[in-house]
Amino acid sequence: MSGFLRPEAAAMLLRWREVIAAACVAALGLWIAASPGPVVQGFGYVLAGVAAFALIPATRRARFVGTGQGPGIVRVIEGRILYMGPHHGGAVSLAELTALTLRRDHAGAVWVMSEAEQVLEVPVDAAGADALFDAFTTLPGLGAQRLLAVRHGTTLGAHHLWRRAAPVALTR
Repeated sequence: MSGFLRPEAAAMLLRWREVIAAACVAALGLWIAASPGPVVQGFGYVLAGVAAFALIPATRRARFVGTGQGPGIVRVIEGRILYMGPHHGGAVSLAELTALTLRRDHAGAVWVMSEAEQVLEVPVDAAGADALFDAFTTLPGLGAQRLLAVRHGTTLGAHHLWRRAAPVALTR
């Protein structure tokens, strides 16, 4: 099977697998909806609707995925982002994250995640960096569209995406 598809084509199919699966389920739902009987038709329309609704986040995740050829490995486990790189590494907690920036220069792009006591830089194309999309979209006020626009932009420099609002003091 490995000789059946070129590696680039196999990587593209792997990247878009959720979108392809959702589209197939939507097509199945529409095929079922063409059957006689109101109950079966209703089930088909519901199935097609759920699949169409699932296409939106699947498409966003597929657009976010990098090559995975960058240095290091990224893991997101229980609200913590772990990065193990060839020269540095570390971990940050999403609950304690204070700022998120994408810094792009001629050498490439890195996610810069700041906590109160540390800064973690993760290459955009590190292996497993595609899991950061779901992690970043849980940050309050950070939309998926803005995240994708900055991720696919070409402007050099630091792009500040998100900053945690200062906590309100309980006393004066």
